[in-house]
Formats: sequence, C-alpha cells, structure tokens
Amino acid sequence: FQFRNICKSKIKNLIMRLFYNMDLSKDDSKVIINREESKHIIKVLRKKVGDIIFITNGKGILFTTKIKVINKNNTELKIIDSKHEAKSKYQVNIAVAPTKNNDRIEWFVEKSTEIGINSISTVLCEKSERKKVKVERLEKIKISAMKQSLQLHKPIIEELVSFEEFTRNCKSDNKFIAHCKESEKLFLNNCKIKSKTITVLIGPEGGFSDNEIDIAEKNGFISVSLGNNRLRTETAAIAATQILSTYNIDI
Repeated sequence: FQFRNICKSKIKNLIMRLFYNMDLSKDDSKVIINREESKHIIKVLRKKVGDIIFITNGKGILFTTKIKVINKNNTELKIIDSKHEAKSKYQVNIAVAPTKNNDRIEWFVEKSTEIGINSISTVLCEKSERKKVKVERLEKIKISAMKQSLQLHKPIIEELVSFEEFTRNCKSDNKFIAHCKESEKLFLNNCKIKSKTITVLIGPEGGFSDNEIDIAEKNGFISVSLGNNRLRTETAAIAATQILSTYNIDI
C-alpha cells in the first residue's frame, strides 16, 4: 500500500499522466512510442527531450522513462527506472450478465477499473437480453480507465459463458450470488471473507431465475444482499465492487 501511494504520488506530482505498453518488460532499456501516442505527448502535453514519462505494462510494473528522441513518426524513450507493485491482497471478480444497453456495461467496466477490480466475468443468464459481448471494445475502455486512475495492474475481462458453466467452474475461495428473491441472506459487507479470491454474481435486468439461484447455491455460492434498494445491474455490480475493494485498503 505504501509503495502504491508513493508511485501514484510521484506520477501525480510530475505529470498527471500514465501511459500503457503491454510489451514492455523489466529487462528493456528503451521504448518506442507510436505516432498517435507521440502526438499526444508532444502536441497536447507539450513534452520535450529530457522530460519524464511514466508507463506501465499492466502487469504491476511502473517504468520511469526520459524522452530521448522526438520525430514526426514516433518518440524514443530511455527507461531509467522500473518498480514492481505487488497485486492487491484480495482478488475481486465480478461476474455480471451484460446489460441490454451496451453503454451501461461499458460504464461498469470503466468505473470498476477505476475502483480497482481485478477481473470481470461476463455470464449469459436465462433472462439475459444481450447475447454477445464486444470484449475488444471493453478492453479499450478498461485500458483508458486504468491509465486515468493510475492502476498498474490491468484487470482481466473474460469472454461470455453460460451461467451453468460459470458456476460449475468458478474456483474462487469466496463465492456469492446477489439477488432479490425473498430468503435468508446476509448483507455482502457483513460476510466473512475466508481467503484471497472473491467472486460475486450479478444478474441481468430481469434478475436470476429460481433455478439459477438453486444451481449457484449447489455449486457453493452464498446468497447475499447489497442493501434494501432494488438496483440496476450495473449499479449492483459497482456496489459489490466498492464493498469488496475495502478489503484492499490498508488503514
């Protein structure tokens, strides 16, 4: 936690920008920025030779680089330092049924990345109105949110799978399903977390069917509530993300 604060404070104080290059490794000595990113660095940020640029590979490494060469096609940066940030203590996964309105699931991906989610699973339910997910589009949104919020670990977004397949194969130590069916349920924020991997299932606009709830419970999922109000799918997913993110706050 202390290292993370130092890293983010350092970035904020010097540049207020974080760039992303998935191909960087700790053994590299330089990096070439493509034309589009170079234009942003030079024309928008007005950086010059010798200025500092921060980059992450999305795998927990923060690279401190210095602009070495600028030309119209690319920018060459010299890597002068790299530091590794450990993964968060608890790994949070939200398994969500994609919303009918694509903008809402995109909003969830953006905001949950900013909060610090580790992975997102997309699940096809009986009442799902959207049968396909554009993972490539969500990847772009995720990367943009990761850079904006100074995250060094890029969240994983899983391809769409059936509810039954997901619940059968989920390996999390702590498994929860949030639903509105009248039954005995704990509030998610009152649940005891046994170990370091956590998954919460969030249903589609029409909610989970009774059959799906039964299947989930038979596969070790515990029924939980997110509060007294009925929430939209994307709001419920954000609420669960925020509740679980508190486990990674080192006070």
